[in-house]
Amino acid sequence: MIDELDTKIFAAQPEGCSPVVSAFKSNLDDVFPVEKPETITKSLAIGDPGDGIYALRAIRESGGAAESATDEEIIEGIKILAKTEGIFAEPAGGVTIAVLKKLIESGVISRDEEVVCCVTGSGFKSSETILKTIPKPVEIEPSVEELRKVVT
Repeated sequence: MIDELDTKIFAAQPEGCSPVVSAFKSNLDDVFPVEKPETITKSLAIGDPGDGIYALRAIRESGGAAESATDEEIIEGIKILAKTEGIFAEPAGGVTIAVLKKLIESGVISRDEEVVCCVTGSGFKSSETILKTIPKPVEIEPSVEELRKVVT
């Protein structure tokens, strides 16, 4: 239990594999496995998290919440983080940003709250996921003149 700080813990999982979120939203004390995880977020496709019940307890005791994000929301989360912070995150990082966005939009998290999102994996680990959703980069000869043609 967190006694000294006014800190809340929020869980973020991909919709195609969200056993902790499902248990939280169903007000269950047990976390039931997801037999066949279906998500672009391969690093979070853990259908039976070993510490799921402890995560659930920490979320509840802190007054936090749990939410999931669709694959489309995850891609958008990756893009938001890249555009606003210059960070190229793997899909797991996109999950945290997508869920943060949902929780702010729904009023669960206030727009003026201080929030820490764990985004630890580089997008280069799974670049094929995002490359499918963005335009192909423009190729130019390596010169300032060629760059100016593209920028102007």
